Amino acid sequence: MIELKDIVKTYKMGQNTVTALDSVSLDISMGEFVAIIGPSGSGKSTLMNILGCLDAPTSGTYTLDGHDISLLSDNRLAEIRSAKIGFIFQGYNLLTKLNALQNVELPAMYLGLGMGERRERAQQALEMVGLSDRMHHRPTELSGGQQQRVAIARSLVNHPSVILADEPTGNLDSKSGADIIRILGELNEAGNTIVMITHDRNIAERAKRVIKIFDGKIVSDKGGNGI
Repeated sequence: MIELKDIVKTYKMGQNTVTALDSVSLDISMGEFVAIIGPSGSGKSTLMNILGCLDAPTSGTYTLDGHDISLLSDNRLAEIRSAKIGFIFQGYNLLTKLNALQNVELPAMYLGLGMGERRERAQQALEMVGLSDRMHHRPTELSGGQQQRVAIARSLVNHPSVILADEPTGNLDSKSGADIIRILGELNEAGNTIVMITHDRNIAERAKRVIKIFDGKIVSDKGGNGI
């Protein structure tokens, strides 16, 4: 599903060139649950941005679900992000003026689905994460763990090819964080492909595959403990 080949990403900082990713090659198959772990500055966030089609590599090729990302226009990239990638962020990124159901509907709205279908999909997604009784609550009326569940439901609503989770437990207490990892595990068992960025070794080991990145290079790629 995901194929990175010799990905390089550099940035200009004044007179200096900083290499964030250095010839990264990586394959992720459909149905995998992969954790990418590394310290601050290791390149893991840059890698996530490239995987999510939010940034383009300086060189190398990225193929997602059969599409060579480097060949696509900005409009086509936006379509790919909407249709094929579900995002879960550390800060939830929910709109406070909308209730849970309306927040989950948003990606389906951007995809152009009619009101009836997107409402049905959003309800089903919230039921999957155990929030059928909180659909009409706004984010400020929900706990951090519940807000992250809404974010997970939102990532599912367009039936994406891959779910990208960026530090999904970073703002949560240990119990809420464990609940989120359990839900991700259940989604993976149901067939969803999940790529999770984390700096927490214990969280990473809950995935089925753990990729360690350091100074822009993959230094380890092995099996995790699974959920």
